[in-house]
Amino acid sequence: MIHSKIIIHIIGFLLILDGIFMLLGIPFSIYYGDNDIFILIICGLGTTLIGSILQLLTRQDTKEISKRDGYIVVSLGWIIMSFFGALPFFLHGSIPNYTDAFFETMSGFTTTGASILHDIESLPHGLLFWRSITQWLGGMGIIVLSLAILPILGIGGMQLFVAEVPGPTKDKIHPRVKETAKRLWGIYFIFTAAEIVLLLIGGMNLFDAVCHSFTTMATGGFSTKQASIAHFNSPFIHYVILIFMFLAGTNFVLHYHWLHRRFATLRKNDEFRFYLKIIFSITLVIAIGLYFNQHGSVEKSFRDSLFQVVSIVTTTGYIISDYELWGPFFTVVFFILLFIGGCAGSTGDSIKIVRHLLLIKNSFLELPRLIHPHAIIPVRFNNNTVPNEIISNVLAFFLFYISVFIIGTLIMSMIGLDFQTAMGSVATSLGNVGPAIGGVGPSSNFAHIPAFGKWFLSLLMLLGRLELFTILIIFSPSFYKS
Repeated sequence: MIHSKIIIHIIGFLLILDGIFMLLGIPFSIYYGDNDIFILIICGLGTTLIGSILQLLTRQDTKEISKRDGYIVVSLGWIIMSFFGALPFFLHGSIPNYTDAFFETMSGFTTTGASILHDIESLPHGLLFWRSITQWLGGMGIIVLSLAILPILGIGGMQLFVAEVPGPTKDKIHPRVKETAKRLWGIYFIFTAAEIVLLLIGGMNLFDAVCHSFTTMATGGFSTKQASIAHFNSPFIHYVILIFMFLAGTNFVLHYHWLHRRFATLRKNDEFRFYLKIIFSITLVIAIGLYFNQHGSVEKSFRDSLFQVVSIVTTTGYIISDYELWGPFFTVVFFILLFIGGCAGSTGDSIKIVRHLLLIKNSFLELPRLIHPHAIIPVRFNNNTVPNEIISNVLAFFLFYISVFIIGTLIMSMIGLDFQTAMGSVATSLGNVGPAIGGVGPSSNFAHIPAFGKWFLSLLMLLGRLELFTILIIFSPSFYKS
């Protein structure tokens, strides 16, 4: 049974949060003397009012949240928040087409970083700040934030946590999901604040430092500059952002252990070690290639290579150099990296490192299983046996992911996109990365995509952010059966 009133009640609270965060850009608008103050006030208060009305109409409903309710709340919540979140851009006129405004906002909340803007610097500072906040909220998760601060979501809160933070592993810092949510957001806030301070030391102004810290820790990639991080010709700034992209792509449960000086958990974690190996092996190959192709000094070749590899693997999508200009081989490498993703429990998206690792381990174990068909040879992860249902889940996820990618590429080709652009736009939207290849590469954007394509890619962004199952399960006939 689906409890519509409790679903509406929670969505009402999400809209209240949406409206409050819209208002946070007003101080910047006042300081810079921009003309978006009135729009932010109207949209912020209007969204908060609608959310409050929904809450008041359903305030007496206290039913337990079921799994079905959880999936519906998360799916509808992200869509409705994006619908209202697009209004400031649309009503102000900075993005006069609502399709484009919704695309930009969904790209923000899902931390994709794909943009339709040709002149980002022309946006008022209040709207730029709201654009960055959408990514910061979406990075750790809107529902996770709600679980941390709203007592009512403790009723069946685990159902919401699982729906918004899906994956093959369900790491929790604390037995109570509310406490886990608090600790996750606490670590997220600490890292964001630390990056702001370091970027200020590196010479960024406060506004740019805050916005870039928000979108770095969210692995979102929205910048306040059209040229992205390439605008800041500072190795110190590049390395600071690189470090925090890497941290954002690491499992936040490991950060919790690290902050409590349990360093052995990092060394013993299979996924983290594999994450390091992927990043540094690919970086080394690219850096050597760049150096011998006269890209620059050893340090610049290494920095550009490491920055772009970390940026794409963690699905952040920042740019300091156009990797499509490095040659066809490197373009293919970066296209493949769109399918890697960060660690489980990170703000990175795409397929995720842990799924690749489990798939590789299971594939290699098929060889001895063929030789010894009666032997029990389990997959092991962090010295623990991985249950068969998790392996099945991973295999199903890969099948769905590749199927959606293929179907999506065909659909984008049907509306007139060339092969590279069709593949790139689908891969980067589904992986929540941002830049891709072809017409949506590092030096391009998504403005030229037809309206239908933008709505379809928005759907793929949501599918990717909620890791397919949360959305696809709603369309399953079994979802509505008792």
